[in-house]
Order: sequence, then structure tokens, then C-alpha cells
Amino acid sequence: MVFTDKIESKLFHLNDLLKRIEFWRRLGDKIVFTNGCFDILHQGHARLLASCSEMGERLVIGLNSDTSVKRLKGEGRPVNDQQSRAVLLAALQFTDAIVIFEEDTPETLIHAIKPDILVKGGDWKPEEIAGSSFVKSYGGQVKVVPYLNGFSTTGIIERANQ
Repeated sequence: MVFTDKIESKLFHLNDLLKRIEFWRRLGDKIVFTNGCFDILHQGHARLLASCSEMGERLVIGLNSDTSVKRLKGEGRPVNDQQSRAVLLAALQFTDAIVIFEEDTPETLIHAIKPDILVKGGDWKPEEIAGSSFVKSYGGQVKVVPYLNGFSTTGIIERANQ
């Protein structure tokens, strides 16, 4: 199926992703990286990812694994498993690549990818963003996209449980 092929072509293991990034860089493409749990995809996520896609030619998303989300967010999370979350992110037109990571932060991933621009949502200060000092050390940029009030996965879950 064409749709499935398009989605699958955006899901990478790290070694394969690094080869693809090397190819994109030879084309002169700027690599933008963001990460998160993306447990229940909502308007805040969509705006963050759309903003990221406008900052460069290629958007790479680091996706917390199920075990990582559980450690960070607690029992009952994630609501959607990592494969479901990855497929939804891959279905977005501005997503170029998704890589799942097991750690609590994407620090190791950022060191491997060396993005031109590292982006997080407005609930983060630039100096608090994992990998920010590393990205700045080689001349990369760290950007914060304004937070969209009222849109969070935790808030959605709380409203659904009322």
C-alpha cells in the first residue's frame, strides 16, 4: 500500500537515520530536531512540529519509547504505544524522519545527529533543553517555540477522566 510505504519510509533505526542525514546534508539541507512523548497528538504538538518544519529543510523527531514515557509520566502512560505514536507523526506531511529512543532524554541521540537546529516547546528554557550546550558548541541553534496554553496530553487525560 502506498500510504503504508510512505509512513514506513519515515521510521528509522539510528544507524540508518545517520546515513539519511548525511545524504540530506550533501544536498545542503538544514536538519531540525525536536523530541517528545507525543502520547495523544493535539493542536499544541501540531503547531510545534509545523514551526519546526519552517526552520529548515528536514524535520527529525526523537520519540520517547514506551518504557521511557512510563518512567517520565508514570503508570498508565503512554496511552498510545510507540508504534501508534510513530505512525501518527509519520503521517504528518512535514515530518521527514522519526527515531525512537529508550533514554529519558535524547542527549545521546542529539550527539549522534548533530542537528543544525534543536527545538522544544515554550514550557522549556533554552538552557534546560537536553543537548542544548552541545548543539551550541558546534554553532548550531537552540530555539523555543511558544507554548500553546490549554493543550497538553496530561490535561486531555484529566478532562477525559472527569
